[in-house]
Order: sequence, then C-alpha cells, then structure tokens
Amino acid sequence: MKFYVISDNIDTYMGMRLCGMPGTVVHEAQEVLKALDLAMQDPETGIILMTSKTLSLCRETVYQYKLERKSPLIVEIPDRHGSGNIGESIGQYVKQAIGITI
Repeated sequence: MKFYVISDNIDTYMGMRLCGMPGTVVHEAQEVLKALDLAMQDPETGIILMTSKTLSLCRETVYQYKLERKSPLIVEIPDRHGSGNIGESIGQYVKQAIGITI
C-alpha cells in the first residue's frame, strides 16, 4: 500500500516527497480530476492525500468515489495556507484522520 499526494502548492508536495510519497502539483479542476483518476487506477495506492483547495475543485467527484469504492481512502489535508489549527502539523492531521504516523 502506498500514499499519493495531490497538492495545489509546491511546499506541501515537497514536504510529502521528503517523506517518500509520490504525487503531483495541480491548479485547475481538470488537472485535479486527471491526477485523481490516475491515483484511483493504481491498485497499489491505498491512501490519497488531497489539500483542501484541490479537493474543493472536484468535491462531487471525490464524494462519489468515497461512496462507490472502498479503496483507496481519500483524505483531505490542510496545506501551508490551511484554515485549520495553525499549530497542528500535516503529520498529526493524517495520524488523527487515519491512524498512521508519517
């Protein structure tokens, strides 16, 4: 099982790459959908991490995947501009959401 990161900014992407996670940086809805479809087709991908902004560009598609498929798990994460608790790191957020320490 592997992770895949879909980010709207290079900083979040590079932070996850330093942890060994592959992914992509996208900015438009079509790019997000293409990256999401690619990640969904890989049978080894177990968890897809999406920044809040990328998820907001294709929210209906993500919810449809969540309803129709058991895996991979799609998790929304805050990016460096996140509106969540500033003291909460992405690693802590992922651990809380899915129980895995990065």
